[in-house]
Amino acid sequence: MIVILVGPSGAGKTTLCKKLLEYDDNLVYSLSATTREKRKGEIEGKDYYFLTEREFRDWEKKGRFLEVAKVHDYYYGTPKDMVLRSLSDNKDVIMDIDIQGAEIIKKKMDDVVSIFILPPDLEEARRRIKVRGMYNRIELQNRMKTARKEIKEIRNFDYAVVNDNLKECAKVIKSIIIAEKHSIDRMEV
Repeated sequence: MIVILVGPSGAGKTTLCKKLLEYDDNLVYSLSATTREKRKGEIEGKDYYFLTEREFRDWEKKGRFLEVAKVHDYYYGTPKDMVLRSLSDNKDVIMDIDIQGAEIIKKKMDDVVSIFILPPDLEEARRRIKVRGMYNRIELQNRMKTARKEIKEIRNFDYAVVNDNLKECAKVIKSIIIAEKHSIDRMEV
């Protein structure tokens, strides 16, 4: 199945994905492509595929993406081949994407579980974003404005989990994955 983590900037989606990979050998992380600049410490091919806008458009034209979205003035896309290959190898795929991308994948793919990740509150989200140290005041305000809009979409997702403690939040998500594997709809009864 595909497990989608969605939530506002500062919710901890990427960090949660990394934590969940420690718990489950059958879980594969779907690495996204983006046109945004690398953040400090990010590695090409490990954190994202960092593409120029021209390269991104070329991938899109060739049909290499499962979904594409423009978020905070940058393009993001989920490379299709890796997801389909992992699913055919009976692996579960986890991805952290935005609301637009999640809606597209939910329409295109079967066996999708969508989990909305919430920060404990918006002040904590703001603090987490500021720790990254790469946004000016206007960009931070825009991210917070977007966060408020995104939270209003929470009812469009299967689950909601508050990320106030990384380890506990990861355990809750792992429990959701286990429960979903035992859903009558997914079992071959």
